[in-house]
Amino acid sequence: MMTLTMLMMIIIISNALMLLNNLLSKKMINEREKSSPFECGFDPSSSSRTPFSLKFFLIAVIFLIFDIEIALLLPMMPTMMMTKMNQWMMTTIIFVMVLIIGLYHEWNQGALNWTN
Repeated sequence: MMTLTMLMMIIIISNALMLLNNLLSKKMINEREKSSPFECGFDPSSSSRTPFSLKFFLIAVIFLIFDIEIALLLPMMPTMMMTKMNQWMMTTIIFVMVLIIGLYHEWNQGALNWTN
């Protein structure tokens, strides 16, 4: 019961402090300076609303996907001795095949061609 009381007090005090901070803050939500672009303290030399390169975005997403897949591959070696070898081999082969098929699909669709 004491833990529940302490938890409720912590929640009430933290919410009260956040509300007090919002009420006493002198910052306005839509200030002119906050909505303007910022480049190292100077006015920007070109338009800040230039379109973003879609190719760069696709390469970044592919990098993130394969980075996560590497993080999933790393624990496979320590678990090899803890499981049955046939089960481990089938899981590993299926996982690697999915990766290779995904890479082939990206290559076939032209997502890896940076120059085009």
